Amino acid sequence: MTVSICIIAFRNAEEIATCLDALALSTYTDFDVVVTENGGEAAFQELVSCLPHQLTGGQKVECLCAPSNLGYAGGVNHCIKARPDSEAWWVVNPDTTPDADALSALMRRVAKGDVHAAGSVLYHPDGKVQAFGGLWRAALARPESMGMGARIEASIDPLAIEASINYILGASLLVDRQFVEQVGLMREDYFLYCEEVEWCLRAVNMGLKLGFAPDSRVCHGQGGTTGSAAPIRQRPKLPIYLDERNKIHVVRDTKPWFQITAIPATFLLLCMRYLPKRAWKQWGYAASGWWAGVRGERGIPAWLG
Repeated sequence: MTVSICIIAFRNAEEIATCLDALALSTYTDFDVVVTENGGEAAFQELVSCLPHQLTGGQKVECLCAPSNLGYAGGVNHCIKARPDSEAWWVVNPDTTPDADALSALMRRVAKGDVHAAGSVLYHPDGKVQAFGGLWRAALARPESMGMGARIEASIDPLAIEASINYILGASLLVDRQFVEQVGLMREDYFLYCEEVEWCLRAVNMGLKLGFAPDSRVCHGQGGTTGSAAPIRQRPKLPIYLDERNKIHVVRDTKPWFQITAIPATFLLLCMRYLPKRAWKQWGYAASGWWAGVRGERGIPAWLG
């Protein structure tokens, strides 16, 4: 089964080169790589000069220049549309280094035939788990990362994980052709953040099951491009704003009747997150994103330009 690996770039060519170095060691070899640069023509030229045209195993690497900043969802869709004949697409973040068996394990899980999307064990460089998958709580508009903080060596019950998750984190998300044909592409009006949550919830609402491959391990340097992993009082506006805005959109787009609880809950939670730590500026970013979600604003924020 031919897989196209989809990576979204934003002026981070060296980071993606490191990701490609890891992909070159993959034990699953029937794949190619397509990278969409969202950062403009100059960034695209740097990307092309920095990345190889093919990996050491002969897999093709193609760089595409987006016509504008398409955001994460738009970039993923751009990659998928560029590879219409592929049988599966593996979305990986540019700040990841997949283990050699990561793709092989994902493909083995999908090959069983009962799932059409699968996720990995995402872990941090210190060996702690970021997530096995996600549980979205619509009443609170709150995502929970299952397994967060566990040691990567800890035993895992994959059946229990699959029974509890309702979305797969976008840092490592493999979907097959049936998934894309039945569910459609990502919603581009999210621009950035929560788009994979809505995508997976849409699939679950259509009766599709999500898979988990415990032997697929992907190291994730979380938030390197957007700054979301910075200390809380140093975090920039974009990730905070869009995270709060789009959580409300996920509820509105998947279970709109929960807006009555989700809207006040998200405001209370953002206050609890930022105010006790005296992150006044970040609280302002979050509150403005929350209000944009309440008003139904979508797409690229007007202030981003």
